Formats: sequence, C-alpha cells, structure tokens
Amino acid sequence: MNSLNTYIDHTLLKAIAIEQDIINLCNEAKKHKFFSVCVNSCYVSLAKTQLNNSDVKVCSVIGFPLGAMSTKAKVEETKQALKDGADEIDMVINVGFLKSKKFDAVWQDIEAVKQVMPNNILKVILETCYLEEIEIIKASELAINSGADFIKTSTGFGTGGATIHDVEIMKSVSQKCNVKIKASGGIRDTETAKAYIEAGAERIGTSNGIAIVTGQKAEEGNY
Repeated sequence: MNSLNTYIDHTLLKAIAIEQDIINLCNEAKKHKFFSVCVNSCYVSLAKTQLNNSDVKVCSVIGFPLGAMSTKAKVEETKQALKDGADEIDMVINVGFLKSKKFDAVWQDIEAVKQVMPNNILKVILETCYLEEIEIIKASELAINSGADFIKTSTGFGTGGATIHDVEIMKSVSQKCNVKIKASGGIRDTETAKAYIEAGAERIGTSNGIAIVTGQKAEEGNY
C-alpha cells in the first residue's frame, strides 16, 4: 500500500460551498499532497488557478448527483470542465435507465462522454446504494465496455455510500482489465480507508482526507 494521501480525491461538493471553501480545499490538498481535489464543475477554473505549480490534479463531477441529465448536457458540461482545466471527470451513470434495463442508453451515455476526453481519466459513478448485486455487475460491465478508466461506488448524496461488499463485487468484474475502482461516500477514518484499499480500491473520494491521513476524528456528513 502506498502512502494514504496518494489515494485521496479531496472532495467538496456541497451546494452551499463558496469560493473561499474551494480555496481552503486546494490549500489543504497541497499541504497534504492529496492526489486531487474533486469539485463541482463551476469551480474547476478556480481550483485550477489555486493549484497552479502543484502536483495536485483537478477532478470535476458531471451530471451530479442524479445522473438523470440528457447525454448532450453531460457532454457539454464535460467539455466546459476540460476547457476550464479539469484533469479527471467523475460522471454519474443514468441509474433510471439501468434499472429500466435500457442498457444501450446507459453505455451510449458513458461512451459519449469518454469520446470527448480520450486522454483524460473518466470515473463512472454507479450509485450502488440503489442497485442489486446483479445490477452492480451489469453497471460495472457497461462502464468498462464504454471506456471508463475507473468505476466508482457512490456520489455521497444517495441513501448510502460505499460498502466493502460493493467494492468486492466491482473488483470481481474489473480485475481482468485495467479499469480501477474508486470508493466514496462515508469513508471518514484511517482504518476504513485502509480496508477499502485492501478490498481493491485504488482511489478514495472523501471530504475527510485530513482525518484519514492524520488519524484525527472526522466530521459527520456527506461531501
């Protein structure tokens, strides 16, 4: 296992986040040398400016948190986020389409986003709290076959976050290819983060990165 800070996407996605909160997030990420900051797309340019001359990446969420936007809307949001300086994109799968077994629509949605960012990392959020095991498997397969670089458990805004069992299911699908796993939602302390990494996660999305790397008590709440 590498140093914990290198796994962390330091995250702030709350609707009430203000510019100073994003600046603080970036300063924390630089101080602790996290892998990236993860922000809503309206704050990508601000984060990019704050992280200039650092190794910290900028990750933008797309179609967040519901995933129910049109494919065109997701594509255009992705284009703008990339233009503003995003290095990575975390897009939300269309959960309703998946549960309706409209599998062609699901993969076409993901593929359309990947096509406009062939050289950037795409993480596809499955929102596993709403899915049965067989749906997690199917969603993982669709995302992988559509060009995802990571499959990700959760937005942190659903009825639940990541579970070890979810990660193990996703790992069983992704282990034969180069697609990685990001666990997010409810990961607030050092031991929990380590458990997810040991289960197969190669990135951790959390608003409690500082607590994880320092062993301090984490704050409650989602992103």
